[in-house]
Amino acid sequence: MGRGGTGALPPAADCAGAAGPRAGGRAPRGSWAAAMLLSRCPSSSRARQCFHALKLIKRECLPSLHIARCVSTASVPRITTHYTIHPRDKDKRWEGVNMERFAEEADVVIVGAGPAGLSAAIRLKQLAAEHSKEIRVCLVEKASQIGAHTLSGACLEPRSLQELFPDWKERGAPLNTPVTEDKFGILTKKYRIPVPILPGLPMVNHGNYIVRLGHFVSWLGEQAEALGVEVYPGYAAAEVLFHEDGSVKGIATNDVGIQKDGAPKATFERGLELHAKVTVFAEGCHGHLAKQLYKKYNLREKCQPQSYGIGLKELWTIDEKKWKPGRVEHTVGWPLDRHTYGGSFLYHLNEGEPLVALGFVVGLDYQNPYLNPFREFQRWKHHPSVQPTLEGGTRIAYGARALNEGGFQSIPKLTFPGGLLIGCSPGLMNVPKIKGTHTAMKSGMLASEAIFSQLINENLQSKTIGLDVQEYEENLKKSWVWKELYAVRNIRPSCHSILGVYGGMIYTGIFYWILRGMEPWTLKHPGPDFAQLKPAKDCTPIEYPKPDGKISFDLLSSVALSGTNHEHDQPAHLTLKDDSIPVNRNLAVFDGPEQRFCPAGVYEYIPLETGEGSRLQINAQNCVHCKTCDIKDPSQNINWVVPEGGGGPAYNGM
Repeated sequence: MGRGGTGALPPAADCAGAAGPRAGGRAPRGSWAAAMLLSRCPSSSRARQCFHALKLIKRECLPSLHIARCVSTASVPRITTHYTIHPRDKDKRWEGVNMERFAEEADVVIVGAGPAGLSAAIRLKQLAAEHSKEIRVCLVEKASQIGAHTLSGACLEPRSLQELFPDWKERGAPLNTPVTEDKFGILTKKYRIPVPILPGLPMVNHGNYIVRLGHFVSWLGEQAEALGVEVYPGYAAAEVLFHEDGSVKGIATNDVGIQKDGAPKATFERGLELHAKVTVFAEGCHGHLAKQLYKKYNLREKCQPQSYGIGLKELWTIDEKKWKPGRVEHTVGWPLDRHTYGGSFLYHLNEGEPLVALGFVVGLDYQNPYLNPFREFQRWKHHPSVQPTLEGGTRIAYGARALNEGGFQSIPKLTFPGGLLIGCSPGLMNVPKIKGTHTAMKSGMLASEAIFSQLINENLQSKTIGLDVQEYEENLKKSWVWKELYAVRNIRPSCHSILGVYGGMIYTGIFYWILRGMEPWTLKHPGPDFAQLKPAKDCTPIEYPKPDGKISFDLLSSVALSGTNHEHDQPAHLTLKDDSIPVNRNLAVFDGPEQRFCPAGVYEYIPLETGEGSRLQINAQNCVHCKTCDIKDPSQNINWVVPEGGGGPAYNGM
């Protein structure tokens, strides 16, 4: 807990069990041991042996190295100490430090082991096997284990899975709960008004499966490794590398062994470079590398700003008498007003125990800075139509993640020299369906087919060293993904009318159900989400009820259920471009909205010891990697970057 603060989880968790791996299977890297092993790997040898050795080091590192990470007491003279804000070449503490990085070559490097990235990797290896070609595919993932950072509802449409693995049932894919019942309703404070789900509407879930997406992603990881994909969990891609001609060269993983004040530790170790002919960015919603690529290649020049939501989720075991395996329920309305986009889900899973997944989504284009998405979620659970299901049950997991809501209008250019974007990174989610896994997987498969075509083309003449696979975007626009996203393009922006969410429902009923998206117009979003926030003086504070500890809960006990863990003695990965802005603008004008929109208690305004004024405290160890702060900060002063690899939540089938 930071000095004077109340919102941080105890950092002692970072030091506990110093003689063994930390929670979630994470353990520190040993820089000297890594150097020893790498020095024994000649440049001509297969790098997978070196990576494998590094993975073993992470599991079996000497305890003394871990202790060294926990004893730093260096004072932090400023909020932000990260090298992306304060360059090392201007810091005398870094003089003489060896900054060389080990580099290896692959044919394709994929960033992110979600449904899109893994589907791309699998499809590449399938094609290589079909054509008897040897293609090296490396996939890096910041989570300590595949699936540990994955969070979704999730109701899965199996269309892409069927294309990728027609025998997915025989392979044991964890799709255990076919949807048997669909329910939709509008909530008032005391009542639930049922709304019929007409055939053909996006909310129809017949033929879909309720899944624990983290388990599904873990299964995809097993399939990828069986095909020969080199999968490296616990390695966060921190930097995009470029050739002199401007094309993408690959990525570098993050450095480790840096003190909280930004100085190098004795255990400092430089990150690893992975070079490739094509680098595939599958970071998920609001990827921090994708943000850089948007600017460098002007990829958002011809699209509207992306719009987002924050999704909060819990898993509960409930009374078996209340358990309805296969039931899917969605609602809109209370506790949100009609001008705040959002809604809820409640899914009954069939996983061998009476388990339900429930969650709440709030559009991040909301206007009132006093709104607290987490507390709206907790309040919703007390609705008379929801609370009876949970009474007598036990909450076993919590998490949160931002999701794309911009739809068709907000899709950027997807290709650039040396790389491309797939999945939720560019925003290929079907918002009215509340589904993006099937479109993400298909985009990865289409990307791999286009990449493979270029890799085996002996007559290919590329203008840049990094291959520009423009065929991917062309093929995506010819696919069912593009047709599906185009058809629903106007539903989300139609919620910006005077009728709000209900106007969107009316629009869907009239235009989508009748015209199936063929109306000759395309509605626009009002602008970026951060710009929609109104000054606090123009808004009414929201009074939230206290949690009862049975149905509703406080924030810190919730974050504890996420398994979140970061190395405490490292620079905060929630960086500020200007340390003065939080107090001088965000607090002064918007009453510090970051202390409410963050679903993990990362941001906290602490009274100064003088008794006059406040300062911002960042409890970075609480961060669940949702990216909401980077999106909603009204000053756009927060820049989320990756912490040390393996840090973050440790979700189990979220």
